[in-house]
Amino acid sequence: MPKKGSYAKGIAKREEILSRALEVFADKGYRKASLREIAESVGLSQAGLLHHFSSKEELFSEVLRKRDEVDTGTAALDDQWDDAADGLVRVVRHNADVPGLVQLYATLSAEAADPDHPGHGYFIERYRKIVAGLEQHVRAEQEAGRMTTAVDARTVAQLGIAVADGMQVQWMLDPSADMAEVLTAFWTLVRTGPVA
Repeated sequence: MPKKGSYAKGIAKREEILSRALEVFADKGYRKASLREIAESVGLSQAGLLHHFSSKEELFSEVLRKRDEVDTGTAALDDQWDDAADGLVRVVRHNADVPGLVQLYATLSAEAADPDHPGHGYFIERYRKIVAGLEQHVRAEQEAGRMTTAVDARTVAQLGIAVADGMQVQWMLDPSADMAEVLTAFWTLVRTGPVA
């Protein structure tokens, strides 16, 4: 039977791995980051690193979960929707500073469409939470007369995510594409009246 202390040490090591992997992916990008480098930076072999995760794909998915945690502080994704439209623009603007994480996200989100991928559940739940939170925000804005009611709130939320994700792909292909500017233009189109 494992001792309580060894369990806590395992959790701490896993968090250390995720924090370091997040830094490596942000700095070097998805293709240039190596498991060996991440493992060595936390004092492990590659086999030791993968002892904490069932696969390389699970590690990558957990890195994205850690990115969400860091980007939102300690609050859950569904706790921060008062300023969701502008908040999404801020996140996309921040993403321009971490191209490696954008590459990781785009690659894994496409691969995770396969139900057998270790990140499948993460992406399903992430999109569910984000769309639900944006929908809540849009509905409140519609009821206050600040967003158009020509399109239902859920569709506007899904379109906002589609614009954000689509612009990230365009930006990876052409770094002169301004992700935040285009997403801001989308929100301007669905808002009514003057925007502060």
